[in-house]
Amino acid sequence: MNIDWAALGSVFGVSLLATVLLVGLFTLGILGLSKQEEAAAQGGSAALARTGAYACFALCVAAVSFGIFLIVS
Repeated sequence: MNIDWAALGSVFGVSLLATVLLVGLFTLGILGLSKQEEAAAQGGSAALARTGAYACFALCVAAVSFGIFLIVS
């Protein structure tokens, strides 16, 4: 049995990067929603925080959908 270590390292690196990016995007979305609630409690407008949070969640959905597409096809 022969293991292609370069390919294994490449898969590990891409998986690690994708995981960190997805978790980071989701965290930014949650942070944006919490800032939106905080701004609403103070009587301010929170449209930018809400829009940014929804954009982060949309990017997470797009990345997961693309991953499922790659697996299925």
